Amino acid sequence: MKIPHVVVIGSSNTDMVVKTAHLPKPGETVVGGTFMMAAGGKGANQAVTAARLGAKTTFIAKVGDDLFGKQAVEGYEKEGIDIRWVLRDPENPTGVALILVDEQGENLISVASGANAALSPEDIDRAAEAIRSADIVVMQLEIPLPTVCRAAEIAASAGVPVLLDPAPVPVEPLPPDLLRHVTYLKPNESEAERLTGVAVRDADSAQAAADRLLSWGTRTVIVTLGPRGALVAQKSGEGTSIPPYTVSAVDSTAAGDAFSGALAVAIARGQPILEAARFAAAAGALAACRMGAQPSLPTAAEVAAILDS
Repeated sequence: MKIPHVVVIGSSNTDMVVKTAHLPKPGETVVGGTFMMAAGGKGANQAVTAARLGAKTTFIAKVGDDLFGKQAVEGYEKEGIDIRWVLRDPENPTGVALILVDEQGENLISVASGANAALSPEDIDRAAEAIRSADIVVMQLEIPLPTVCRAAEIAASAGVPVLLDPAPVPVEPLPPDLLRHVTYLKPNESEAERLTGVAVRDADSAQAAADRLLSWGTRTVIVTLGPRGALVAQKSGEGTSIPPYTVSAVDSTAAGDAFSGALAVAIARGQPILEAARFAAAAGALAACRMGAQPSLPTAAEVAAILDS
């Protein structure tokens, strides 16, 4: 099996996490939690996932010229990630995410974007050769939408497939040109609902949402459904349900990112989409079993073990 080249373009954050008995309601203070700080950011999580699963991984991102940025870059180097295009911003701080996690592993997240919001289309143009050399390009929406659109345009013009994790969903609709450049769109159930207006509650409603997304130009939609698994839908016919892996969830913060990173690796290796989605589901389930974003991301051996079992 070939070693795929995965290029991830996206956010780099430092996560500050409090594990608590339950998520507070507005105005409520919940005491007695435990605190940890870990590397995070959707882009960084997906890049680390790809690297741990054996892909040659290039990360295109922007961090602050500060301690958090320095620590983040050092972490990517240790993972074997190509960091030539992790840029240092002297004007903006490294992104920070404040995360609350309850005893069931559900979370609330608020992000201060910092340098992530300064990753520009011009930065992407400078890294265009890395994008053109990839087997797949992976993006999310924690960086500016024009930057995502420019990267998708460069990838599509070079025949490189694009995997978009549309999180967080922007207020404005996704541009039609972007969706036409996206090969694989991977929303979770709430993101699919926000994008389409279809309330996603089960496989049938997930299919309805996926059909609407497909009609806008993307070629394959994978809707992740948490403990109910996932749905893979293509224009060629009815979607296929991917069963979940049953685990004891501790923290679901990076489960979706692990799914996306693993999906990209499997697709870039040439695995069929359903096989790739099962591989991704295993990685996502494993990431929910440990606290923290990047500390929870699985290795290739761990994913192989759960697939064998």
